[in-house]
Amino acid sequence: MEPPADGADLVVYAENLHKRFGKTEALRGLDLAVPRGTVLGVLGPNGSGKTTAVRILATLTRPDSGTARVAGFDVVRQADELRHRIGLTGQHSSVDLKLTGRENMVMFGRLYHLSKSAAEKRAAEVLERFGLAHAADRLVDTYSGGMRRRLDLIASLVFAPSVLFLDEPTTGLDPRSRSEIWDTVRDLVRAGTTVLLTTQYLDEADQLADHVVVIDAGKAIASGTPDRLKEIIGSRLDLVVRDAASLAAATGVLTVIGAGAPETDEPKRTVSIPVNDTSPSLTEILRRLDQEGVAVENIGIRRPTLDEVFLKVTGGASAGSEQMTSGKGAA
Repeated sequence: MEPPADGADLVVYAENLHKRFGKTEALRGLDLAVPRGTVLGVLGPNGSGKTTAVRILATLTRPDSGTARVAGFDVVRQADELRHRIGLTGQHSSVDLKLTGRENMVMFGRLYHLSKSAAEKRAAEVLERFGLAHAADRLVDTYSGGMRRRLDLIASLVFAPSVLFLDEPTTGLDPRSRSEIWDTVRDLVRAGTTVLLTTQYLDEADQLADHVVVIDAGKAIASGTPDRLKEIIGSRLDLVVRDAASLAAATGVLTVIGAGAPETDEPKRTVSIPVNDTSPSLTEILRRLDQEGVAVENIGIRRPTLDEVFLKVTGGASAGSEQMTSGKGAA
């Protein structure tokens, strides 16, 4: 895999990772690269290998072959040294519901060998910084789902890791709670933390990631910035005509000025066609439609989404067990 930026200071770098569990080949030559102080979004459905990759990079699973370095340490040969420099928030909560938020943070600080006073000080700092100070002395069992997930995330920050692995951190959260987690991640990156984020939510990667890798069946099948990946699809002009009888005329106009074949939907009275930088302006397109007697109800240029990128690069289907989701309105 080519590093995302020439000369970038790569904090996470993996090359040709392979991992098999019985007959299942979870990773099949996966490459990853994350420059310092950035977010890499790793996209893929369940079963694509995202969690296996995170477990290898976080020293929880050994690869069958391939190499990986995190914060300058080999994940196999220098695993003990590396564990003191990374944080991990997995898909399932690690906080104790029968303790208060503060007690949980102090407990994690002690697990990372902070003194009692240092752990208490650090617990107060992270609870205040990430908006949970008001609930610090309440039992976590009384927290909302979003608050619990945020507490779980900051539990990995008690010892201020330079690299943070987030494995589907917002799965199952409502939109407001997801937004709160996103704000927390942005704060961390602004403070210099390097983040590797796995997610099934394409809008989450769009919001947070500087660079994106799409993986399927254990291999990277596309990579780039979100905007660069969207260029795979290109923008589209969507047109709704007032009268279905003029649909053929509208399609004829757009066929001439578009950058690809038009798609029509007669019941919806719509025509959609790819456009590029050399396509005429909307004003010119409207002029040509008017010349052909086409009355327009609605017209606009639509930027592609990462959902469309995923469907494009996977051929519309995935080897994983579930398709991706935009995450809009996810519960």
